[in-house]
Amino acid sequence: MVTWWELRSLQPELASAGQSLLCLFGIGLGFLSTVRRDGGPRLHPVCPIITESGLYAFIIPSPKLQDLLRDGRYALHSYPCPDNEDAFYVTGAASLVEGAGARQAVIESFLSQTGRQGPTPDFTDQTLVELHIDTCLLTHTTGHGDPEAHHTVWKAPAEAR
Repeated sequence: MVTWWELRSLQPELASAGQSLLCLFGIGLGFLSTVRRDGGPRLHPVCPIITESGLYAFIIPSPKLQDLLRDGRYALHSYPCPDNEDAFYVTGAASLVEGAGARQAVIESFLSQTGRQGPTPDFTDQTLVELHIDTCLLTHTTGHGDPEAHHTVWKAPAEAR
């Protein structure tokens, strides 16, 4: 698996397109799927945070957090676009981020997002995870119902898996 920084280095156009779709509304928005204890999927909206170094998410105390602590596998999908069916999807494994400096840097990155509205979130009880990347899928379309959507699939190099 690779970090977001490594993805940007290995596949700059893919990472740029993915970031544009994940942050389509100015703030990171996506659907995070985790693996329940019984092996089934669990899906919730999240605000992914992309920094120079990584792809992160703050997770509230919840079954989703317990899923990630038990079995770090995840899938993250961008929110739907209003004008087309373009999409970005990544899979991999999450890891806990510890350390006040790293946590503060991600909080500052979140707070600087242009689409953020409302009161400043209280991150005190939230757990910060980094989403390491194993695969990516980028879909480009000409509009809704495009019968010839273009899909780009990328997998982390074998030595990174």
